[in-house]
Amino acid sequence: MSGLADTFSNFISRQTGARSVRVVEFDRLSGGAIQDNFGLTLELEGGDRPGRQAFVIRQDAPSGVAESLSRPEEFRVLQAAFEAGVTAPEPLWLCEDTEVSGRVFYVMTRASGSASPRKLVKGDLTEDQRRHLVCRFGAELARLHTVRPPVASLDFLAMPEPENPALSRVALYRRYLEEIGEPHPVLEWALNWLEDHAPEPGPTVLCHCDFRTGNYMVDGGELTAVLDWEFAAWSDPCEDLGWLCSRSWRFGGDARVVGGIGDKQDLLDSYREVSGVDLDPASVSYWEVMALVRWAMIALQQARRHMSGEQRSLELALTGRMVAQMEYDLLNQIPELEEAQ
Repeated sequence: MSGLADTFSNFISRQTGARSVRVVEFDRLSGGAIQDNFGLTLELEGGDRPGRQAFVIRQDAPSGVAESLSRPEEFRVLQAAFEAGVTAPEPLWLCEDTEVSGRVFYVMTRASGSASPRKLVKGDLTEDQRRHLVCRFGAELARLHTVRPPVASLDFLAMPEPENPALSRVALYRRYLEEIGEPHPVLEWALNWLEDHAPEPGPTVLCHCDFRTGNYMVDGGELTAVLDWEFAAWSDPCEDLGWLCSRSWRFGGDARVVGGIGDKQDLLDSYREVSGVDLDPASVSYWEVMALVRWAMIALQQARRHMSGEQRSLELALTGRMVAQMEYDLLNQIPELEEAQ
């Protein structure tokens, strides 16, 4: 680890033009099941960022999953989101020279606070703080969704094929399931339901596609950063809201539909106030079902990373065991939606 600390600090020193650099703290950050994240605090003398500075280095892991963007692609997405006014870490420098650390990485500013779902869902947030956070989520997504194609810097993002993002997702997950080569009848049934009930698409916008509790930072009840942009894609705005409201991301706070934090109506109202767009709650509920299927697919892919020997990891193996929970939730949620129609 000390070797990596020196490698990254020397890289940052060159980028800032600092006369000298001292490592104050360096550690591997928790989370980041798909990529490697490191926290690095430096004391810089001179250059264009003098003084004590806290950074995060996000680096390629030994293996990945099919949906994940590369680090250069993720860096460009983060730039677009930051420029759109989203509360995201400032993207600073991209290093595609694998001679530096052995892998591609980029550096961004480090936000204060915690992303721990346990602390956020089961902690001591007041009701006012919870509602405030949910309203911030709606506002952040509304700002992000102002980014619409074409955007030259994001030309690596494929447009949905077919043009309906929901049907595009269904086709993609059918391919994933075929590649995995295991029988999952509940997922096949859910994909059939999603195909039959696909709503009319909204505008095609830049979606985070992993905006959920665990991927944002909160400090003193305030949102300080939206993290982990590696799944970003052109899609329907309701995909982001449905993912955030999915049962998978409530962490035991099932009564609080929005990430275990608060109420869906507050999320929709805030989104409308900032964007001027009144999203259909039924479409958001549809994308909640899609979220369960997608998370099941990612979990299966994570398990394969372990089982293939590419990246031996107890965390990856246990993620694969979570598929049964998503299947159970699908068996409950789809009938509930049909009953409500």
